[in-house]
Amino acid sequence: MSKEKRIYKPKSIAGFPEWLPEERLVEQKWFDHIRRVFESYGFCNIETPSVEELDVLSAKGEVDKEIYVIERLHKDEDDKSEARLALHFDQTVPMARYVAMRFNDLVFPFKRYQMQRVWRGERPQMGRMREFYQCDIDIINVDNLPLSFDAEVAAVMYEVLEGLNIGRVQLRINNRKILMGLLESWGLQDFVPVTRAVDKLEKIGKEEVTKILKAEANLSADQIEKVLSLVSIKGNAADIRKISPANDTMKSGIEELAFVLDHLAHLPGHAVVGDLTIVRGLDYYTGTVYETQLLDVPEFTGSVCSGGRYDDLAGSYINKHLPGVGISIGFSRLFDVMRQTRPDLLGIGPKGPAHVMMTVPENEADRPLAYETARTLRKRGINVEMYHAPKKMGDQLKYASKKLVPYVWMIRDGKHEVKDMTAQTQGEADPRTWSAPNS
Repeated sequence: MSKEKRIYKPKSIAGFPEWLPEERLVEQKWFDHIRRVFESYGFCNIETPSVEELDVLSAKGEVDKEIYVIERLHKDEDDKSEARLALHFDQTVPMARYVAMRFNDLVFPFKRYQMQRVWRGERPQMGRMREFYQCDIDIINVDNLPLSFDAEVAAVMYEVLEGLNIGRVQLRINNRKILMGLLESWGLQDFVPVTRAVDKLEKIGKEEVTKILKAEANLSADQIEKVLSLVSIKGNAADIRKISPANDTMKSGIEELAFVLDHLAHLPGHAVVGDLTIVRGLDYYTGTVYETQLLDVPEFTGSVCSGGRYDDLAGSYINKHLPGVGISIGFSRLFDVMRQTRPDLLGIGPKGPAHVMMTVPENEADRPLAYETARTLRKRGINVEMYHAPKKMGDQLKYASKKLVPYVWMIRDGKHEVKDMTAQTQGEADPRTWSAPNS
C-alpha cells in the first residue's frame, strides 16, 4: 500500500518580502534609474559580503540587538577558531571596513555607491522590513572633506527621488553641531540621551520627550525648554543664520547648515528645508544630517532617505583620519510604501519584460520564419517571448492579454503583421525596421 504523501503548506515569513513579476519589473526599473543618477555624478559601485565579523560591526560601539548572528546548524561547540559572523544591518560600516582594508588601492576623495540587501530584526509593518534593499552613496577623503560634498549628496538623492515619479519629496537637513554646541555650553559631555530623545520627537511628542530629557539626560526645566525651542526651528539659510550661537561649536553648525542650504537653492521651493528636529539616532554622525518626507503620501510619516556626515567612521579600522558624508535610500521601504498607498504612481503594468509576443503559426511552414524573426528582433534590443505551442490564435492572444504584453507578432504565409494590444489595431511590419510607436 502506497504511503500517503505529506504536503507542507508554506507561508510567508514576516518582514521578508517577495513581489509579483509585475512589481519586480518596476523595482528593476527603479534600480536602473538610481544607478544611472549615481554614476552620472561619478560614484563608482562596490559590493561587500552579506556578512561581517561581529567585531567589525561592534567597533563603533555596542552591537545592536536587531543584528542577525550567523551560526552553522551543526557546529563543534569546542571549536573557538571560527569568527563570529552577522548579517550587516547597514552598508556604512561595511563600506568603512572596505575603505580601511583597501586604502592604498583607492583614489580619494573616494565616491562609492552600493545597492544591496541588509538585515535587521525589527517588528515588520508597512515600510519596515527585516530584509530589504538600501541604495547608498558615500564620499570619503583623507584628513579633510570639503563641505560642498554635503550639498552634493543631497542634490544627488533629490534627483533620484524626483525621477521615481512618487510625488513631491522634501529633504529635511540639519547640523548636529547646533544642538551639540548648546549642550556643550552647559557643560554636558554625553549628548546621546538628548539626541536620541529629540530623534523621537515627531513619533512621541513633546510631553514624552520632556520626560525622557528629564529622566535620562538630567536636564532642568529651563534647559529642556531651550532644547525644544531650538529644535522647533525650520526654514531656509537666512532663517538658520538668525540663530544666536552659544559657543563656537554651535556657530560652526549654523554656518555649515546655511552653506549647504545655500548650495541647494537651485532646487524647487518645496525640495529642501533646514529642520533642527532632525538629529538622527546613530552616534557616529557629527555634522550635517538628512531625512526625507513624502509630501504627497500623508499616510506615511517616516523617512525613506537619510544619512549624514561622520568625522572618522573608518578610523576604527585604520590609523588614518577619514571623514565622510553619505546618504541612503531605504529602497524596499520606499517601494513598499508606494506599492500599498499609491500604486497609481508606481505604474505597475506588464507581468513580464517582453515588448512583443511572437505567436506560433498554425501553418507549420511559417514556424522557422517566426523563430528567425524573434532572433532578429532580440538582436535589435526588443524583448520577445515566443508562445509555447501552436494553438489557435485566439488562445495565444488571450495569453498575451493576460500578461499585458504590448504587441503581438503574427506570421501568415510569410507575411508579418503586428497587433497593438492597447489600441487594438493591426498592420504590416518589417522585423528589420519595426519599432514600437512612442518608444
